[in-house]
Amino acid sequence: MKKEKIIYWVTSVLLALMFAFSSFLYLTKNPELVENFKKLGFPVSFIMMLGTAKLLAAIAFIVPVWNRAKDWAYAGTSFVLIGAVWVHLATQTPFVMPLIALVITAISYWAGIKLHSKESQ
Repeated sequence: MKKEKIIYWVTSVLLALMFAFSSFLYLTKNPELVENFKKLGFPVSFIMMLGTAKLLAAIAFIVPVWNRAKDWAYAGTSFVLIGAVWVHLATQTPFVMPLIALVITAISYWAGIKLHSKESQ
């Protein structure tokens, strides 16, 4: 159980930090980020929506309350990251970072399931 707990918390904190930083860039309307969204044809309002969702996910990953919120955070970030990988591949821009984040999300989710299943036994 100790191994799963370490893997779970390391990946969860890493995810929270990545999404908090990303959220900061989105919510402060980083000029480079805004320009890239415009090039892709996404509305600027989409940036604020994603920034807010990323901030809520970052909080849900580290606050040990209400597991349903964590499930929604995992699902939401998985959809966002799959979409990010897809968009980057379609536009022939670097896709490695969202792919790495997706793998970390999967590992964190897996470790959380293993950890909670052992705790409930």
